[in-house]
Parts: sequence; C-alpha cells; structure tokens
Amino acid sequence: MSTNSRPLDGLIVLEFSQFLSGPVAGLRLSDLGARVIKIERPEVGDLCRNLYISDTDLEGDSTLFHAINRNKESFAANLKSTEDINKIKKLISKADVITQNFRPGVIERIGLDYETVNKINPRIVYGTISGYGTEGPWKDLPGQDLLAQSRSGLVWLNGNGGEAPTPMGLAAADMLAGHYLVEGILSALIKSIKTQKGSYVETSLMEALLDFQFEVLTTYLNDGNRKPVRSSYNNAHAYLSAPYGIYKTEDGYIAIAMTPVPKLGELIQLESIKGFTDQKEWFTKRDEIKKLIGNWIIKNKTQHWLDILQPADIWCAEVLEWDKMMKNDGFKVLDMIQRIKRFDGLDIETLRCPIRFNNEIYKSERAAPVIGQHTKQISEEFSL
Repeated sequence: MSTNSRPLDGLIVLEFSQFLSGPVAGLRLSDLGARVIKIERPEVGDLCRNLYISDTDLEGDSTLFHAINRNKESFAANLKSTEDINKIKKLISKADVITQNFRPGVIERIGLDYETVNKINPRIVYGTISGYGTEGPWKDLPGQDLLAQSRSGLVWLNGNGGEAPTPMGLAAADMLAGHYLVEGILSALIKSIKTQKGSYVETSLMEALLDFQFEVLTTYLNDGNRKPVRSSYNNAHAYLSAPYGIYKTEDGYIAIAMTPVPKLGELIQLESIKGFTDQKEWFTKRDEIKKLIGNWIIKNKTQHWLDILQPADIWCAEVLEWDKMMKNDGFKVLDMIQRIKRFDGLDIETLRCPIRFNNEIYKSERAAPVIGQHTKQISEEFSL
C-alpha cells in the first residue's frame, strides 16, 4: 500500500530516543504511516548504531539499529547548542508527537521537558519511557532489559525449579514498553482530536514487565501471596499442571499444552499415566507425571507423535528453529519478510509491520538513515 493511505499519514513524530524501547515505539508509528524524525547527535548518533548483537556490520551500523529504525528520517542536532535547541523548538511547534527515553532528569536539564514543550505546542502528545518510573529508590538505576527482567520477577518464573532463573532470549522489556507507549500515544491522539489538548504519556520497563505478568500476579495476590513452584522437569509455566511443557523426542522437541493426563496416556499408549484421574494430582505430582511422559516421548520421532496427537485435537506443536520455521508454508503465507534499501546501496532483509488494515499488509522499502541524512531537507522544509 502507498504511504499516504496508512492510518497515521500526516502525523509528525520527533524521536528523542535511542537504544531499543523508544525507537521501537517510533518504528511502529512509522509503519502505520507517521513521519518519524529521529533527532541524533552529530557524528555519534543513536548509541544503538554500535550496539551489536552479532558480528554483522551493515554499512557501519549494527543489524539491531537497522531493524528498529527503518523508515525514519535523521536530523542531526547538538542538544547542548542554543542554536540547535532553537531549531528543535521550531520543529516541536509543527510536530504532533514526541518520544524520549532519557534517564529521569536528563530531558529537564536539556530544557525539553513536557512543561516546556507544552508551552511551545499545547496539543503535543509527549511520550516517555523510563526504566522504573520517576520516583522511588530504583528511578536512577540503569533501565536495561536484563536488569529490569531480573527485578520484575519474570526471570525467576523461567527455568526449571532448583536451577538458575532464566531470562527471556530477547529484549522483552524494551519491546513491550515500546508497544505500550504506542498504545498510550494513540489514545492521547484520540483525546487531542476531541479536546485540542495534548497529553503526557508515561510507561517504564518495569511497568511493562509487571503488566506482562498480570495473569500470574493476580493469582499470587489473591492466593494468600503463595508463590508458584517451578517444575523441576521441563518447566514451562509455574502455575500450570502436567503435561504442560516441552519434551525431547528422538529427533527434536514437541510442545504439549493443556491436556487431560489420562486421555494423553490413552493416545500415546502410556499405561503409567492413565491412572491419574484426579485432576489435583496433575499439579501435586506434576514432575512425576512429566518425567513419565518425557521418558516415553523420547522413544519416537516428533512427527510420529504429531500424527497421533493432532488428529485427536490435542494442543501440541513441533518446536521449530528459525530455519525450519521459515521453510514452513504456515510462515510463508504470512508474507512477513521485506527488503529495505538505502541510497548508498544498503539492501537488507527484515520483518514487516505485523498489523493489517482491511486485509492489506504494510511494507516499506526505506532503510534506517545515516546520521543527519535529512537535516538539510528538514531545515529547508520547516525554515529552521
């Protein structure tokens, strides 16, 4: 679809954000049609340009930077320069949204806090992401993903009981916080249509991770603060009973979700679990049951078990690694891959926006900008 047919077409977003969480919000807004102008330090730019999660370098920038900053413009400005700050303030007067994820107190020292910006543009929607909010003993601590996961209890939920807690294998806090900020921004934009007034929208890595756990925390809060016990064997969800988990097969792994234990025993012909007819035992004897299943499942290949379980409408799935997943027709039909390009010959693959409108998917070929790539163009356009 053409950019001007997207729902946020015409919206101007100034992104004073770097690393992951704030730029993730900008990425989604740009996917939906917003014009996202990334404010970057001259020569240095977003520090994420040098945050490598592999040894692959793409025209001087990390793959991570390219993944979350495609389809944006770059305006180079020294936020310690009075001249550049004045240019930024002119941009603010024309903008609809600002995002920033500096540590608490930094944006105030720069002079671009919400109170100041609101005087320049009363209808501005101002989005902020912090690590742990703006108050309390954690507010000045580094808002880093692994640290936030660890403080939130999420890491403690993962991994087998009796073994070390296990973090998620990706930046869950950053990704979630970025998407929650988008929810808040879009809500504030609807409000501004009705009132012609802007809003200050806040979230944090910690709040995002706590909300991510709202299901299990609600149980904990209303169950006498009794903590769940992680399964010591194939733990997958601390609150769910056997057979819930991932089991090794002869040639791979299979995931089995909520399933009556006796029914599973009948289907896979495992006599030792058919007698667990009391549903309470599926939890109280969870590890015993799961070990019996695991010792049986490993004797045949994954497809053997899928051929038995799927026709019986048992919730199960092969555990796929990326290469095998991408070869599957289930992945291909989603058409998630897109190519993005830049004037200097950069040509890479990434994923598209996962949201569809009227059965249409959104792709954009424009890659992440080089530092200051659009400074002259934007300066001329807005008479800076």
